[in-house]
Parts: sequence; C-alpha cells; structure tokens
Amino acid sequence: MHLRTDGDLHPVFCTIVPPHVLDHLSRSADARLADPARRTLVADGLRRDRRRTTALAAVPTAPGVGAVPTKPHRTLYDCRNSTALPGHQVRAEGDKPTSDASVNRAYAGLGATFELLLSAYGRSSIDGKGLPLIGSVHYGKEYNNAFFDGEQMVFGDGDGEIFLDFTVAVDVIAHELAHGLTQHTANLRYEGQSGALNESVSDVFGSLVKQFSLGQSAEQADWLIGAGLLAPRVSGDALRSMKAPGTAYDDDVLGKDPQPGSMADYIETEEDNGGVHLNSGIPNRAFHLLATALGGNSWERAGQIWFDVLTGGELTAGADFAEFARLTVAAAGARFGAADEREAVLKAWSEVGVPTK
Repeated sequence: MHLRTDGDLHPVFCTIVPPHVLDHLSRSADARLADPARRTLVADGLRRDRRRTTALAAVPTAPGVGAVPTKPHRTLYDCRNSTALPGHQVRAEGDKPTSDASVNRAYAGLGATFELLLSAYGRSSIDGKGLPLIGSVHYGKEYNNAFFDGEQMVFGDGDGEIFLDFTVAVDVIAHELAHGLTQHTANLRYEGQSGALNESVSDVFGSLVKQFSLGQSAEQADWLIGAGLLAPRVSGDALRSMKAPGTAYDDDVLGKDPQPGSMADYIETEEDNGGVHLNSGIPNRAFHLLATALGGNSWERAGQIWFDVLTGGELTAGADFAEFARLTVAAAGARFGAADEREAVLKAWSEVGVPTK
C-alpha cells in the first residue's frame, strides 16, 4: 500500500443536516421552526467561510513503524450554548461518566468509532497514529446540526421541534468522525461527485459503527442515518436511508427526502457544493446492495473493500463515482480473488447505474 503525498489537504466543513433541509425549514411560517433554522444556516455559513481560509498543515501519512495507541484519547467539552470552540472541558479519557447525557453519548460514540477502526481494520484512530478525538456538545442555542471542522466534532442540541440532541445517534457521531478519516486518507474534494463520495463514505462508516456497536448483521441493520434525531412531530424515520434513498422522511414542514438512488435520477445543481448531500444516495445504495448480497457482518467484507479503496492511495482527490466503483472492483479482486465478493461489487454498481469499466 502507498499513500499519495502530492497536493494539499482540502479544508472542509461537513454538517450532518444538509443546507437544503435547513433552508426549507427557514421558510416556515412558524417562527419556532424558522428561527432556529435561520440561526443554524448563519452559523454554518460563518464556520464554513472560516474553514476555507484555514488549511491543515498535516498531510496524509501512513502509520509509523513504532507502536501506535490501541486505546482512544478522548476529550469532551461543553460550549454552554455559545459558539466558542472547544468550550469548557468536562470529561477526559478514563474519567467517570458525568451527569450530562450528551457528554456521555459523545464520549461513547467517539470510542465506538475508534474501536471499529482498530478492531476491523487495524487502524489507530482516524489518522492511523492514535490521533486524539475531540468533541464539543451544547454548541449554540437550538443549533440544528452537528459538524466536523477538520479538527474536531461539534454537536448542537437541536430545537426540540424538528431535531433532537445530535448526540443521540451513534451513526451521526461516527459519520462526522469519518470525515476526518477521509481527510487523512483519500482527501476527497468536497464538491460534485467527489464531495458526494466524501459524504457517502461518512454514511457508510457511520452505519458500520452503528452495526458493529449493536452486533447487527447486514440483514438486521436498519440502514438509516440519524434514526432518533427527528422530533416526534416529524413524519419520518431519519435523515437518510442507505437502503432506499428518498424515503427517509416526508413531512409537511421538513419536506420530502430528495435523495436519488441511481444515476438515472442524478441531480445537477450548484447548491450544496454540487449536491454532495443529495447524490451521496447513489453510492450509499450501492454499498447497501453489496453488503446485503454478501450477508453477515457488513464491516468484514463490504466495509473492508471500501476501507481498502479509501486508504489504498489510488483514489484521486477529485474522483467521480465511476473511478471509485472501478477501484472497489479492483480492491475486491485483490483481497478476495475472483470470488463472490468481486461479482457482488460489479452487480451493486450496475444496479445504481455506475459504470465499472
């Protein structure tokens, strides 16, 4: 294996709730729904602009030859509803649980992600060298999002009307942390199809962490991203469905889930960095089709193939779906030979309309 060392890391600001969802909410006639959405959009815009001006000094590197940590190094902070990061430290690695459920859930979610990467793929944290994991909770007032800013994860409390506390879903925590994994490996640009792949990879590993934590097989998993985040008044199950993109929610206020599940319905748009949260449904569905076709634990074969592509050094920063698909076919063949895994990969991409040749 080798890693690309040409080019710089692309500074990213990645949120779990897409801008189009918040924009829809911001136009509600109900101020209880519109005001938090507007504040969240403003906060996200400021944070996104700030992130664009600050590139990380690090470059993707392979794990060193010495011993790497086999235990996570977590630090949790409480923003106390301010937007100053990281906030006040409230729990360090090894500390007993606090009285704040958000802190404890974030701490556990960071640990679950570290454990999957180490146990399934032999990787120590997101950089392969035991990088400390930082999380801040209670960010802003009624902040309707969670994000990774290139250095740490941040979780809002939600407005209680549409969204609940963003630490309630372990796959959301893992999704945000997986953006860091991508940053330290393939470094996919956050725009167009490469950006949609960036989002999809985070959904894939978010779902894998959830399945790993619950001991679920591919057949037992719900394949939902953010189940438990939507408040009771919302008609929907989650933010996204990997199994059936476009079906996660259908609500009078929130709107209908717009994700496509195949290239036939690919969305051309200039919004959301070229639809990174929309078209991610296509590779998401391909992964679900592969994992369920193979059966058993998704992280063992399907997840291994995706991990091999992400960390293999061949995936370019501006990769489109077809490039990623071709590399998954090659990775399946390299790891498993001319076996069922390779055929299943070919079939999965064919079903969503992505060419592999």
